[in-house]
Amino acid sequence: MKTHSSEIPTTPLPGPRILIIEDEAPMRAVLKDILDTEGFRVLTAIDGEEGLQRAVREKPDLILLDIMLPKLDGFALCAELRCLGIQTPVLMLTAKGQVEDRVTGLDSGADDYLVKPFSIDELLARVRALLRRRQKRTRAVAALKLGDAYIDLVKQTARRGRGNIHLTAKEFAMLRLLAEAEGEPVTRDRFLDVVWGYAAFPTTRTVDNHIANLRAKLEPDPENPKWIKTVHGVGYRLDL
Repeated sequence: MKTHSSEIPTTPLPGPRILIIEDEAPMRAVLKDILDTEGFRVLTAIDGEEGLQRAVREKPDLILLDIMLPKLDGFALCAELRCLGIQTPVLMLTAKGQVEDRVTGLDSGADDYLVKPFSIDELLARVRALLRRRQKRTRAVAALKLGDAYIDLVKQTARRGRGNIHLTAKEFAMLRLLAEAEGEPVTRDRFLDVVWGYAAFPTTRTVDNHIANLRAKLEPDPENPKWIKTVHGVGYRLDL
């Protein structure tokens, strides 16, 4: 239906802002065209140093990050963002498809990993999934107090009294997921999907190992946990 001249046109809400950090001009242009067409607002950077600066300054809603970058590679860039407390979702795009490269990317703080070449539909599905996850995080629990331990889930710091407790990025993410569940059990598959990303290369045993580490750091008696409880046949829940 055509709009009559007497009608006041509506202005669509601005789409999420996505930063593309990619040194290859053809790939950068293709990605920008795809995202522009879908209504996203696109920022670009051509090397790791510029990408880091733009990510810190512009605070995009999502980052598409190539690994093989000049000046600062994608692994180092992502790790630096997380060290700075920047939790913007990161989707790594790379020609490196080996499992060890994917694990390195996820361990550096990436949320998901997509191997080139990829389909437009798959790229957009991953982008939308990460943006939905980010929206949920805006309503997330900001902090937890477990006995004399205080965990800041926003700044990703933890302390007991005057001493710091070292928690990894994965451990903070698992605590956040448990807290958001509000006492309901979180399945191992849910941990893998949210914490390790869309392509869950680790096994459910990896979840169990991380839970054991969390208990060792936070529970007075890790063998008889007070807060991080096992729900047999399902997963884990947080009792506060």
